[in-house]
Amino acid sequence: MKLECEKSKIELAIQKASRLANKHLTLPVLSCVYLDALGDKLVIKSTNLDLGVEIKVKVKIIERGVVAVPANILVGVLSSIKENNLTFESEGDNLKIYSGKNSATIKCMPYDDFPSIPRLEEVKSIKINSNDLMLGFKSVWYSASNSNIKPELSSVYIYKGDNNLVFVSTDSFRLAEKKINTKISDDFPQILIPYKNVAEIVKFFEDYNGDINIIFEKNQAAFINDEIYIVSRLIDGNFPDYKQIIPKTFITSATILKNDFLNSLKASNVFSDSSNQVKLKIEANDKSLKVESKNNDIGEYKESINATVSGEGIELNFNNRYIVDCMQSILSESLTLNFAGVGKALVITGATDKSFLYIVMPMNR
Repeated sequence: MKLECEKSKIELAIQKASRLANKHLTLPVLSCVYLDALGDKLVIKSTNLDLGVEIKVKVKIIERGVVAVPANILVGVLSSIKENNLTFESEGDNLKIYSGKNSATIKCMPYDDFPSIPRLEEVKSIKINSNDLMLGFKSVWYSASNSNIKPELSSVYIYKGDNNLVFVSTDSFRLAEKKINTKISDDFPQILIPYKNVAEIVKFFEDYNGDINIIFEKNQAAFINDEIYIVSRLIDGNFPDYKQIIPKTFITSATILKNDFLNSLKASNVFSDSSNQVKLKIEANDKSLKVESKNNDIGEYKESINATVSGEGIELNFNNRYIVDCMQSILSESLTLNFAGVGKALVITGATDKSFLYIVMPMNR
């Protein structure tokens, strides 16, 4: 293999692909990126067996070839080279990279051991704007469970709603739902994507502005644009019927400025105990929300935030981090806290944007 390329074009692609390349005891080649020089493009592949990616970069191919290069070494070499014009050339079991006064020789691994990345047939597919897809993912994925005991809870659930695409995740203590207005065909399947894969898909596409084609098969989904092809395993399971747990009536509501509430939560977190507990308190006939936290070893914090309040007085304790997490998903300047009652869920929505809904359960004490 021999090719010439610009560092500015190839380095970012290799950095992205290397995210999936990790050490593997039984299959060492998974720590590599697979470079395939063909036509006028270099195809960069990597996989962790749960998620696979192919990235195409336009280069000048002098001689076709394939190599499997340790990802961390390749990334380190590219970051140290200052010149923009690079030459890649395979010599036996090595890959030589040189430019001007720089030259590096990297020992490669047998590329025949590199697993193939599944190519899905475009039998069932949809096209969605990348910004919409990223917004849907980012709005909910943090609410998924990081435990694999119940795989359906460690995933992002996507299904077709009424004239929208709905993204949901929950760890059973909190739940996030985001509705994206977009035209989706009626045969769109309900899918569960592992939340760790969602985080990686976001990293690959977050700087892309255009349409993404999504292809579905029974246990896999592929996300594709002109340069990137990512295929992810899907969870085989049933997501909980979460709509049953959304409170239908509320005894108290408070509308406040998002930034005021977020700043107060951050300040109170300094004084939170080991369980990150924060108290939200509303008194009858009082036009404010009180935020309180206490730590016997540090001290206590209290703040009163101006609010538009209706209903009864109420006092509940929550996990501070759970509430802070959802602030990134609320697009309006104000938000509404809807209290269903003592010991019951708190529902948070944007005051003007109802496309996002967040449910968080109170703590026992």
